[in-house]
Amino acid sequence: MNVELKAQTIASIEAELLIEILTPELLENHPHKHLCERAGFKAKQDTINAMHSHARLLVGVDELKPDLIRSAVAVAIKAIKNFGYKSAKIGSYGLENASAIVDGLILGQYSFNEYKSKHDEVLIKNIYISNEDIDDESLDYELLEQAIHNATIIANATNMSRDMVNTIPHDFTPSTFAYIAEELAQTHEDLECLVLDENALKDENMNAMLAVGRASVHKSRLIHLSYKPKKPQAVVSLVGKGLTYDSGGLSLKPSTSMVTMKMDKAGGCAVMGMMKAVSELNLDIEVHGFIGGVENMIGGDAYKPDDVLASRSTKTIEVRNTDAEGRLVLADVLDYAQEKVKADYIFDFATLTGACMVALGQYTTGVMGHSNKLKHQIFQASNDSGELVGTLPFNRHLKKLLKSDIADISNVASKPYGGAITAGLFLDNFINDDMKDKWLHFDIAGSAYTESAWDCYGYGATGSGVRLIMSWLQQNIEK
Repeated sequence: MNVELKAQTIASIEAELLIEILTPELLENHPHKHLCERAGFKAKQDTINAMHSHARLLVGVDELKPDLIRSAVAVAIKAIKNFGYKSAKIGSYGLENASAIVDGLILGQYSFNEYKSKHDEVLIKNIYISNEDIDDESLDYELLEQAIHNATIIANATNMSRDMVNTIPHDFTPSTFAYIAEELAQTHEDLECLVLDENALKDENMNAMLAVGRASVHKSRLIHLSYKPKKPQAVVSLVGKGLTYDSGGLSLKPSTSMVTMKMDKAGGCAVMGMMKAVSELNLDIEVHGFIGGVENMIGGDAYKPDDVLASRSTKTIEVRNTDAEGRLVLADVLDYAQEKVKADYIFDFATLTGACMVALGQYTTGVMGHSNKLKHQIFQASNDSGELVGTLPFNRHLKKLLKSDIADISNVASKPYGGAITAGLFLDNFINDDMKDKWLHFDIAGSAYTESAWDCYGYGATGSGVRLIMSWLQQNIEK
């Protein structure tokens, strides 16, 4: 679907359907108010009224705010996919809402049908956005064009991440991660790609990561994508957990919990989407993406509870649960990333704990770290991008629960409470002292995947993290 800005009034744009966003107040002065009353349409949030005889689709919002517009436009485009229109047009509703409209259109129309034998044909091909505001005034075309251009890049990168997460484990292994990264670097000339196979991982003493993937026939890979502009304003490292499938290992998950475990690679997929967006936005920021691609399976060679692993950092880890595997992979990848790149910031993204969903709910990413300044910046980026975040506080009492009597640290806490925080505190052990205030951990276990539609997302992956971090990069570094 093509989204295009037009320097025309909404009336002068040729399209088969007009999309109108209405608040209850705007509905009061609408020329078809009486028809809306007959249809029972009151412009409540995310409700629609299809007036096919007038070639209009009305969609309700409580207020003209980005979060509400994003959701409403997503509802509208999902409805239009079932109609017979090939083109539609929509107004701008203020410069501050332009990105939300694009998000709603591109993220809302997304569906993953790769494994269906029959696909319903979607006729809608073009959406035209007018630079006419609701007060009939024209908005600044260049500012609007830039906002729509950037939002389109970021939304498409988000959908690329969603495609990767939604791909089934049989078709997406650690080597698939490497192949897609290499292909991305080939199509984006300013991206470089380095892939470490298992021999290279052994040379790097990445024994914790190797242990997790040891029982799989699909060998582990570490992917390093880099984007290096000539005069970067800062250097940022992004680290993603890429568990292409997680059976739980010998600490086997219940069968119901294994369904959807293709989503355990969502952190790595988000980093891939971020690298695509950074390149296409031509940001003056040096960005490095590190992904630990691993499959956690069972077998005669599987790592075991009671094992002690020597991580790349030389810290030893007592394994008490093989289903706490993502943190073992990240421990080595974080250490590798810090040695190879002297970054100003380092963020990691992982579907790490079900405890994060218990703490914050299904829709919210858990943010952990030592820097209140960084967390405040992420909250601002959350407000602007529409991705929900909540902070979970570190404390010294929970840190004690990771104590091991036979190794430097245990991979799970001795008590079952505060599991998202103790997982973050585990990772903190592998962050260098000079990077403590430059690091944040993002637990996307709840926000990365959904089995019921919400906001601009349908069933499956959400691409959690991509829009959030792009917003943070543009707000705080790219000036």
